[in-house]
Amino acid sequence: MSTPKELRYSEEHEWVKVEGERVRIGITDFAQHELGDIVFVELPEVGDEVTADEPFGSVESVKTVSELYAPVSGKVVEVNEDLSDSPEFVNESAYEKAWMVVVELSDSSELDKLMTAEQYEAMTKED
Repeated sequence: MSTPKELRYSEEHEWVKVEGERVRIGITDFAQHELGDIVFVELPEVGDEVTADEPFGSVESVKTVSELYAPVSGKVVEVNEDLSDSPEFVNESAYEKAWMVVVELSDSSELDKLMTAEQYEAMTKED
């Protein structure tokens, strides 16, 4: 399982890449592995507000449907439209092709609540 060191992680298995005042969000390699083959991704629209720890979309696999939980609060400024036609990107490239949304942060202190790669790896080993 891959856990890039430069990213931050939520307890709900989302990753966050800080890009100035914005963050790019996706689900982790661990999460996609647990879910199995992803067949559908539902994401918010550009302009939607997301709230930390609240659902902002969902992923459907052959096994189950899982909510996506926002790791931070803010306004959606970009959505990965490729995932509507190619949801398998989540399985193939969790950290590159399968980013889900870019959010303009409303409270950058929320980043401090996210885990480092080491902390996330320790949490997933307990699961």
